Amino acid sequence: MSDLNKIPVTVITGFLGAGKTTLIRHLMQNPQGKRLAVVVNEFGTAGVDGDILKSCADDNCPAENIMELANGCICCTVADDFIPTIEQLMALPEKPDHIVIETSGLALPKPLLKAFDWPAIRSRITVDGVIALADAEAVAKGQFAPDLDAVQAQREADDSIDHETPLSEVFEDQISCADIVLLSKADLAGDAGVEKARAVIEAEAPRKLPILPMSEGVIDPRIILGLGAAAEDDLDARPSHHDGHHDHEHDDFESIVVEMGEVSDPEALQNAIVKLARERNILRVKGYVAVEGKPMRMLVQAVGERLRAQYDQPWGAQPRKTALVVIAEHDDIDEQAIRAELGASS
Repeated sequence: MSDLNKIPVTVITGFLGAGKTTLIRHLMQNPQGKRLAVVVNEFGTAGVDGDILKSCADDNCPAENIMELANGCICCTVADDFIPTIEQLMALPEKPDHIVIETSGLALPKPLLKAFDWPAIRSRITVDGVIALADAEAVAKGQFAPDLDAVQAQREADDSIDHETPLSEVFEDQISCADIVLLSKADLAGDAGVEKARAVIEAEAPRKLPILPMSEGVIDPRIILGLGAAAEDDLDARPSHHDGHHDHEHDDFESIVVEMGEVSDPEALQNAIVKLARERNILRVKGYVAVEGKPMRMLVQAVGERLRAQYDQPWGAQPRKTALVVIAEHDDIDEQAIRAELGASS
């Protein structure tokens, strides 16, 4: 099979809450005449992002073309999960024209790119491009590395000093692997914030990259699909903190799922989520809330203290229950305290 016959795959990476699912929803609604398939990898057992995308399924991307890989980082479960999932998509009666992969916010993209060299799939698919999303407002505030030059100078001056955190390594690896960087939530950052974030990304990137602002996941699909990057053949140009490592562990991060019944005061629950971010360093909360007296489920997406909640669709035949995925660095997860703050019984 020639390269022209290979199915292109776009890998969409980005830190927790950067807006990957919102972007994919936009691509599904604007497929440019292509039949799409989507692979969603989530950190934690509750498939929130997968459910969101399945609710947008249509003839261009039917529900059977949306695959979920939950409770396991895609870059760590290549043989067990990723390869079989790709083979399952390739075996569909109508093969997709383009596959979009949403990695978890904690995934390193480079190990995933290496998987495309596996004999089982190398002759059949190719990495069209890697799209990294970065939250413009957060990056502008220096959330991960407020002064890259100063940190690097300190590291070079004293090998015993290490100012790198797990979060910054993930962020930097995602930028280093990208073909295009999208600065999401540009409307929140404003023009000055976008330019500040752009400067941080440019300082971090190992090569010159297109860096484009984006709001609400809206960008012309022609810009990010059809890049023809063949990224699996271009690994040396995409450096990683984990080059030379055989394993990539996520012991630094932990997730729990808090389940409970219907909620009588959704505003109080939202305040509790914001409080968890402020006082317990919770990185991410996402899930569904069953609100008393409401026929529709409430979708909650929180990144740090920034929270969005909306009623997205009727419960239908689904059991009415509240399920929230809570993600933080390992030492910040105190399940009993988190459950108590959210009002869940032990």
